Amino acid sequence: MPAHTHLKAVLAMIAATAMWSIAGVVTRHLHVHDGLVLVFWRSSFAAVAVLLLLLRRQGASALARDLRQGSALLWLSGLFWGVMFTAFMVALTMTTVAQTLIVESLSPLIAALLGWLVLRQPLLSRTWVAIGAAMLGMAWIVWNDLQFAADPRQLLGMTVALAVPLASAANWVSLRRAGHGVPMQPALMIGGALSAVAVAVPAWPVSVDAHDLFWLAVLGAVQLAAPGVLAVWAAQRLAPAEVALLGLLEAVFGTFWAWIGAGETPASSTLVGGALVLAALVGNEAFGWHRARYARERTLA
Repeated sequence: MPAHTHLKAVLAMIAATAMWSIAGVVTRHLHVHDGLVLVFWRSSFAAVAVLLLLLRRQGASALARDLRQGSALLWLSGLFWGVMFTAFMVALTMTTVAQTLIVESLSPLIAALLGWLVLRQPLLSRTWVAIGAAMLGMAWIVWNDLQFAADPRQLLGMTVALAVPLASAANWVSLRRAGHGVPMQPALMIGGALSAVAVAVPAWPVSVDAHDLFWLAVLGAVQLAAPGVLAVWAAQRLAPAEVALLGLLEAVFGTFWAWIGAGETPASSTLVGGALVLAALVGNEAFGWHRARYARERTLA
């Protein structure tokens, strides 16, 4: 892959994580706290936003063709998106933003293992080191800050959140296997629709006020649809482990926004662990960029 394409994919993934990270702080300011109701509206708005984007970009006939001719990977990715959309929002209503995002941090390790098993994709030593350092940072936070026995509801919320890294890791592998030549953006629309349909009956009558409806529309369009499109594009060009590693930025951004905007003050150990995660991500990308630059210079010489 050309170096400039790799850089664009990395930047796209960073932008996606920044937009994903607003979910926690926005959710804390909603009036409704029923996770299934929030899932219904957020996922519905996301599905509609992606539909409108694809209709504008390629037209109805081309979209219908992509859906009709889509491979099993398209629908499988849609299922994974649906699980991610649903589990994340439900978990947020049961435990803290930081705890939910910390559970998500398992994604790089799972993605690395799945990438090796499914794609037979070897990982560079620096990527394993970065994954290890990031896991160490998250483990430090868990060891120092999470009181499992204090609130059974929080433990249940973290169990629900565990579905997110499992589904996301499998999704990154599916997108990478599909390759950048296959249109996979419709999977986001499929995922949103599946998520909304799955919770419609237990969440009925899904009533929210105008304030919540506005912010749920923001979450659907800005926090799900837009970053999802960027993430799909990036995941079709980057190794699953690298995508998942970059996705850890959501935990750092999200904890910061919850601290600033919702008063969920992180403990000092959370800040130390977050700094270690950031160092692992920056080090991995910087070292990779340096190696690529060195290789280019040797080729030119």
